[in-house]
Amino acid sequence: MLVRKSSELKYSEITPKSIYMNRRKFIAATSLAVAGAAAGSKLLEMAWPQAAQAGTKLNVAAKSPFSTTEPQTPYNDVTTYNNYYEFGTGKNDPSKNAHTLRTSPWTVSVEGEVKKKRTFDLDGLMTLAPLEERIYRHRCVEAWSIVVPWIGIGLAALIKQFELTPKAKYVAFQSLYDPQQMPLGRNAGIELPYIEGLRLDEAMHPLATLCFGMYGETLPNQDGAPVRLVVPWKYGFKSIKSIVKIKFVETQPPTTWKLSNAHEYGFYSNVNPSVDHPRWSQATERRLGEFRRRKTLMFNGYGDQVAQLYSGMDLTKNY
Repeated sequence: MLVRKSSELKYSEITPKSIYMNRRKFIAATSLAVAGAAAGSKLLEMAWPQAAQAGTKLNVAAKSPFSTTEPQTPYNDVTTYNNYYEFGTGKNDPSKNAHTLRTSPWTVSVEGEVKKKRTFDLDGLMTLAPLEERIYRHRCVEAWSIVVPWIGIGLAALIKQFELTPKAKYVAFQSLYDPQQMPLGRNAGIELPYIEGLRLDEAMHPLATLCFGMYGETLPNQDGAPVRLVVPWKYGFKSIKSIVKIKFVETQPPTTWKLSNAHEYGFYSNVNPSVDHPRWSQATERRLGEFRRRKTLMFNGYGDQVAQLYSGMDLTKNY
């Protein structure tokens, strides 16, 4: 395999899935490909490349310093047990119904308190920073968790490309909602399109990742294709899927689950074993694919990295 700088690669320059089935050899062959990536590359206003469909092998990967050595959750479990209410409220519904999602062409707009408002495609987004294989312990609100090799770039790399105004204090995200592609969204029981948000310093933290793939491939539709957020120290509903809009705002933005039930779902939603959901304990969790329960770790085990973000805050009130 010819190893090239990631700044020279386009996301559309991908290898068919059938060629590289040995994951370990794939990672070893491509671990140098991220060297020398240009974070200041120009954003391209083009359409999402037709070739980059779900399940396509990505040819750039290197382990992140935040990776874990925990065993990965089996791919089949992660792709058949999902929360994606636009495609049904049952855990198995998204894997059955998300094939109707069209991920090409795909653009993401950046709006709000920025001097450089842009609409860009994912080829342009990829050139912002190296792709990194980040294996996270990523929990969801039902107290089940997964260990997934997400592939993406630090959200901070995107944010640094735009001149924020002094008013920018938060980042709001919006998912695609198209009733023609997502007819089951009418029965979701929540207001759509799905929206989420982070405080600006949270968004700039190196653990906050804009994710294009997992397990060495582009994202399956049910897992948030073609681009999603991964915020591994927070409960899973904060990691919004299928992003079409990023907006910088001055005040705390509304979020879907807080709008639906503020008593149960707060804006921060940090993994916190000492703060129970009103209807269940969050002191323990179950790893997807396992039966035994284990103790939930504060900030999902990333306390050393993120605790300073909340210094002086009462996390029982700011849940």
